[in-house]
Amino acid sequence: MSAIEVLVGDITQLYVSAIVNAGNTRLTGGGGVDGAIHAAAGADKLHEACAKLGGCPTGDVRLTRGFDLAAEAIIHAVGPVWQGGNRGEPAALRACYRKAMALAAQQGFESIAFSAISCGVYGYPHSLAVDIAVSEVMACFNGADQVQNIGSVKNVIFCCFNEEMAHLYLDRLEMINVGN
Repeated sequence: MSAIEVLVGDITQLYVSAIVNAGNTRLTGGGGVDGAIHAAAGADKLHEACAKLGGCPTGDVRLTRGFDLAAEAIIHAVGPVWQGGNRGEPAALRACYRKAMALAAQQGFESIAFSAISCGVYGYPHSLAVDIAVSEVMACFNGADQVQNIGSVKNVIFCCFNEEMAHLYLDRLEMINVGN
């Protein structure tokens, strides 16, 4: 049985197998949640680990240890910068969620917490990003995706930076549950 939770809080404080960082292509730690995760994990240690990965293209993910975080690992997902929606942004954002779930399953992680990928300085419209996040995670749980052995992932948390964002996730999840 899998569970999806929505909460408002500090993703760096969550005791989960992995947190998903909304990173940049250089994996250098920027502002917002990316900067907070780097700082909480131990900036020097995480920068060194990320440097060894050689970056990450948009729509893809990379894995590092969690270092000083409560989480065992960090999945760095590079979401798209919003440019109006006609330059592959939805496909790239979908890929971030699918690949993060696949990597979590591959690693045998039981719990994963997502930040709101591309919803900060990358400017993705929140309601569109939430629709993609929820639909991709649900597709993974329902076997409607190419993700294999997703059974290890038992708990997904959408960790939000404010109540408004949390309500978008809750509303979307309620719409899906009413439709089933």
